[in-house]
Amino acid sequence: MAPRREAGLLLLLLALPLASAGLSSYFGTKSRYEEVNPHLVSDPLSLGPVAGGSLPSSCTPLQLRAVLRHGTRYPTAGQIRRLGELHARLLRRAAGAAACPAAAALAEWPMWYEESLDGRLAPQGRRDMEQLARRMAARFPALFAARRRLALASSSKHRCLQSGAAFRRGLGPTLDFGGDEVEVEVNDSLMRFFDHCAKFVRLVEENDTAMGQVNAFKEGPEMKKVLEKVASALCLPVEELNADLVQVAFLTCSYELAIKNVTSPWCSLFSEEDAKVLEYLNDLKQYWKRGYGYDINSRSSCILFQDIFQHLDKAVEESKSSKPISSPLIVQVGHAETLQPLLALMGYFKDKEPLLATNFNQQAQRKFRSGRIVPYAANLVFVLYHCDHVNASHEEYQVQLLLNEKLLPFLHSNETTSTYTDLKDYYRDILENCHFKEECELPQVNVTAVDEL
Repeated sequence: MAPRREAGLLLLLLALPLASAGLSSYFGTKSRYEEVNPHLVSDPLSLGPVAGGSLPSSCTPLQLRAVLRHGTRYPTAGQIRRLGELHARLLRRAAGAAACPAAAALAEWPMWYEESLDGRLAPQGRRDMEQLARRMAARFPALFAARRRLALASSSKHRCLQSGAAFRRGLGPTLDFGGDEVEVEVNDSLMRFFDHCAKFVRLVEENDTAMGQVNAFKEGPEMKKVLEKVASALCLPVEELNADLVQVAFLTCSYELAIKNVTSPWCSLFSEEDAKVLEYLNDLKQYWKRGYGYDINSRSSCILFQDIFQHLDKAVEESKSSKPISSPLIVQVGHAETLQPLLALMGYFKDKEPLLATNFNQQAQRKFRSGRIVPYAANLVFVLYHCDHVNASHEEYQVQLLLNEKLLPFLHSNETTSTYTDLKDYYRDILENCHFKEECELPQVNVTAVDEL
């Protein structure tokens, strides 16, 4: 390596701890699970600070229903291609890049990602799931006791099947349901409901105009400023960069931290202010494609929401009849795209104003931050309890909701415990009137997403 280039790389490496220190909070859906539970960095099996809202000792858990996002994964083939394209440009310019240490150092960075990795589960993702299983079993020992039946389902994606198998391994030999990942039931109708919703696919997924706010932000002043800064650091004409290439450089910073627990040289291109802009770009996409942007995003998840309550209902009926609970543990592994619409359907993380290309500054304190809601290994858990010695019969069955292992207050009460009756009353309209087939039917006439949604 030439002395000047070596010096440039050394300067870049010295800057890395500072560069990464303020960025990891802004990685959106590519965030490590440790970002929402920092105590796990030092102790991966810690249950964390004791939260309030505990139930009386006379309450016994009957059923746990968990919807998980898969663990840490590799980039998709498309992201790897874009990174390769950007890296190739830097390699072509490296020969004359003595005056451009950042570009020279990144040209020296080994491009180790291969397209065959295409979104597959990383070793860290297996650890995410194994450790989550162990913490869940420690938190609910009565439900995870020996010989309790575990119903394990997954999306058909390899990363989800492997995450399900890793979750099971994390539980060790206490549950007797043996076998390998083929025994994880594939259930795309619940874990990938969005693929089966024609209205969503046609009017949102495959409709470029539906992402109008995302595309407008890519061309807006905030992104333009980031583009110019990155182009200057890499000594590239700004015309050679676009928002997608800059975003893939930022995501590489996030992937290296999540997958390898290292600070990538790509992180040095971005300040915390840049990271906030790029996080907002990611959140805009999540908002308009998976969140509150269009009603069909969340309404398409009512099939999963109703299935959760059908199993809770069955557990209540079995308990009232003094029968054993046939499904005490139901764990399903899906995607950020599974959890985000479900949480929107339930009304969580909704801001007063929609996320728009033009209100970046006003949304600085927004609730809708995807990295805080659906990082890798995100989990939404419903726990149904039977309680003795209650004042009224409707208090006999109670529910708690946990998001990423923290109690989530119910919207109808702002309490962390609800009677099952009150919870069903609050969501009665969704439970009775949201019909997947009807919601997802395509309109008979041609309309744009904006008209129909």
